[in-house]
Amino acid sequence: MRVPRQIRDAVLAHTAFCAPEEACGLLAGDNEGNLRMVYCLTNARHSPVAFTVEPEEHFRALRHAEANGWELVGAFHSHPYSEAYPSATDRRLAAEPDWIYLIASLVGPVGSRLRGYFLRSGTVVEETLEIGE
Repeated sequence: MRVPRQIRDAVLAHTAFCAPEEACGLLAGDNEGNLRMVYCLTNARHSPVAFTVEPEEHFRALRHAEANGWELVGAFHSHPYSEAYPSATDRRLAAEPDWIYLIASLVGPVGSRLRGYFLRSGTVVEETLEIGE
């Protein structure tokens, strides 16, 4: 999946800003499969090990995406103290099988800090992220 550099940078900046809590947000894309917008949102749980997107912010992101002819195509969150790999909770709670789930980590080499996955029926399929302009 091609991820524009500014979306990658926004996810990583939001991850650092929210630490030590998990960061979270949503991703919007167009009908050609391009990521167009990242929505950096509030973790309503304010937890370092779990997240829930603030419902009102989720709704505003959805309305903004629709107003621009986009749709929500994914979500992101961070793992402040572990690798960028879906936890058992991440796999269990992934409700959208067609969404890309980006996970940002504050540990490990910089190149491995953002990874993407499809989470379907408890299975994890890693998606190669190509960072571009």
